[in-house]
Amino acid sequence: MATVFKEIWTGEMVKSLRGKMDGTWLDGVPDMSSITDNDVIHLVDVGVDPDVLVNNTTYPIPVQALKDKDIAIKLDKFQSKATPITDDELYAASYDKMQRVKEAHAEAINIAKFQKAAHALGESKATLFTSGKKGADLRYKMCLDDVIALKEAMDEKHVPADGRRLVLSPDMVNDLLSSEQSFREQYNINRVDGTIGRLYGFDVYEYALTPLYKQDGTKLALDATAPKSAERCALAFYTPRVFKATGSTKMYYSEAATDPLSQRNLINFRHYFICMPKKDDASVVMVKKNDNSDA
Repeated sequence: MATVFKEIWTGEMVKSLRGKMDGTWLDGVPDMSSITDNDVIHLVDVGVDPDVLVNNTTYPIPVQALKDKDIAIKLDKFQSKATPITDDELYAASYDKMQRVKEAHAEAINIAKFQKAAHALGESKATLFTSGKKGADLRYKMCLDDVIALKEAMDEKHVPADGRRLVLSPDMVNDLLSSEQSFREQYNINRVDGTIGRLYGFDVYEYALTPLYKQDGTKLALDATAPKSAERCALAFYTPRVFKATGSTKMYYSEAATDPLSQRNLINFRHYFICMPKKDDASVVMVKKNDNSDA
């Protein structure tokens, strides 16, 4: 029975994790899961490109080895903490309990996956800051001119127009909703699963856990304690220059029979996933300017 439970629950978890990506800002990002091997992916297989010669007149054509860029990258490992389920719970309503446990673990893993992905895509140093009206909280609101500034930054990187995405923090979305009628109308019509609509060539999404940046432009570590003036960024990126890959999912399960004192089963999951840029120029970020002191 334990083997059967593990197979069913693992399959349910895989389906749930896949479904939770639909309609989000990661939906449609190039998926390289098929070339992962033992939860490892090679950057050269992801699509590291050779240099291109234009109107070359020198022969033989120079050889450019790509093996230096063939870096093996281990997918990020996400592990949920174990949930106890007593024998009484398991046998009284095994399917209902399985659904609740699976959904809870899938949701927790999914939150961690998305936050890690957004952090990986954000530039290490922000150079753009909001320029809208300064509020009573000493924070500068985001305005449409700031979205244009993000577009200009992508233009300067020679990013093609098709495939640009802009992921805004809820705070930035609220700024635009409060001041821009056209944005408000689009938000009301298109708001589904984080999707807002289109704005100046960007497919616009809303996401609560974009990376945190200090006011000097430094990106904070994923688990860092944020200073008072740190702000979540607007993340703009070009989908063909980033990728995602999903690896294995495994359920861990200890039976109550091995725990005579508590008579409980323990269940948790391990899941491998990664999202990262193929190139350094994949993204641009904008941080909300904040005059609050960190003292």
